[in-house]
Amino acid sequence: MTSVLIRLLVHDLTGYQPRIVDLDRPITIVGISVDTSLKRIYRDVPALGRQFKELKKAHPIPNKKEPWTFAAVGRGYDLATGAMTYMMGDVVTSAADVPEGMVAFQIPAIKYAVFPVRPKSRLGWGLAIANAKGYAYTVWMPGSGYEPAGLIDDFEYHDERSTRRRNPEIDLYVAIKPKAAA
Repeated sequence: MTSVLIRLLVHDLTGYQPRIVDLDRPITIVGISVDTSLKRIYRDVPALGRQFKELKKAHPIPNKKEPWTFAAVGRGYDLATGAMTYMMGDVVTSAADVPEGMVAFQIPAIKYAVFPVRPKSRLGWGLAIANAKGYAYTVWMPGSGYEPAGLIDDFEYHDERSTRRRNPEIDLYVAIKPKAAA
């Protein structure tokens, strides 16, 4: 059943080779986070999104980047338990004034493999992101010359493309470093 849903809601990444990029400067976001796991993430992330939206209404984020961009960061993934921290926030030009109840986080300027996330329907965001992460970590990375960077796991970069009614998309940046010599 799950594979049928994936085929209906998600574009296939089979054979896809990501763009390899070096961020020239860190990206700063202001937002909120949750400790979650692979078992709870589909429940926790929508709840976190609703909480973030309400918090932003009560305490607007100053210094937001224009045009609007948003990032969701995964870090501290534990392969044995599936536990991780997931943070979402608006990209800002300065974290000088962080609103009450929020934190600032800096996405490091390191090397990333960039994968497209293109759900066939807006209903498919969760599956499309999970599919891209699964492909990046279990299909592409083992055969590449790279391994996880270890500073952060990855981040989703949302901009005006993610709000399109037709053909929405975001970029998944997977933090990488060259594989250590064996």
